[in-house]
Amino acid sequence: MKALKTLIATLGVALFIVGCSIDTANETDLIQIDVAEVTHSVFYAPQYVAIENGYFEEEGLEISLLGAQGADKTMASLLSGEVEIGLMGPEASIYVYIQGSKDHAINFAQLTKRDGSFLISRKEEPEFKFSDLAGANILGGRKGGVPFMTLEYVVKNAGLTVGDNEEAGEANVRSDIQFDVMAGAFIGGEGEYVTLFEPLASQLERDGNGYIVASVGEASGEIPYTAYSALDSYIETNPEIIQGFTNAIYKGQQFVKQNQASVVATVIAPHFKEFSIEELTTVVERYQDIDAWSSTPIMTEDSLNRLMDVMELAGELKERVDFEDIVNNTFAEQSVQ
Repeated sequence: MKALKTLIATLGVALFIVGCSIDTANETDLIQIDVAEVTHSVFYAPQYVAIENGYFEEEGLEISLLGAQGADKTMASLLSGEVEIGLMGPEASIYVYIQGSKDHAINFAQLTKRDGSFLISRKEEPEFKFSDLAGANILGGRKGGVPFMTLEYVVKNAGLTVGDNEEAGEANVRSDIQFDVMAGAFIGGEGEYVTLFEPLASQLERDGNGYIVASVGEASGEIPYTAYSALDSYIETNPEIIQGFTNAIYKGQQFVKQNQASVVATVIAPHFKEFSIEELTTVVERYQDIDAWSSTPIMTEDSLNRLMDVMELAGELKERVDFEDIVNNTFAEQSVQ
């Protein structure tokens, strides 16, 4: 009988421990958030730093990334409910708002502050100037997308016009090649130039398929190039999640700002296994050199107006939108306090 009582007591303790473990596990369960990124690029280094350094976990979140390949597809994933958050250019939310969508996308955290693409040439051009694109054939991306529009903006500011005639003073910025196959098309012989994000740009150069001759972002100036957005309804019902997400991104931005390229490269390496630390360091340095990353998630009204200037110059903006209709800085401002 004594042995039986001992066994029952032991089982009771064991069940109590198991029960406590289950309760603790439930208390520490992370909320999974699906995020669609417009492309997978070192350009978004603060995001990968936030993942690898556990900043999202500190906020009770687990991030699952979906490669959408283009702002239009990223926005489609957000509107369909496939993801909770989208990383893309704010131009997508402008288009959706103008279309009159009741539950439209709100930008709540800015990640980058200038174009992250680089211009690749088939030949070495150490003295390259954008005015050299006169008469050239350039693969520029999807018409209406920010990469395409900023390239047009830079080309026009260089004194050229955009068209399809190979004449002096005119450059052919092509939009007939899909964003996710531009590198392959260029390697296959399409175009004399192509714009690509890192690490694709460096990969082409490494493999002898082209030469990086210029940074589009350095030439175009600061604009809110990529930002995180969520549907208005989601933000309203999940403010704690949005705040935690923004907090993690801010920590990632600060880490990238405060550390050398080699340190950042080492942290984000698991997301770019096809590259060595040395190659990643070079890529991170390129983005640091052009001051690509925002130091805080706060978007300014002046920068959004500049983006709309670029869109108007490209003939892609029917009407301007009010800043507060597509931007909510509440969470970004709270994250930096």
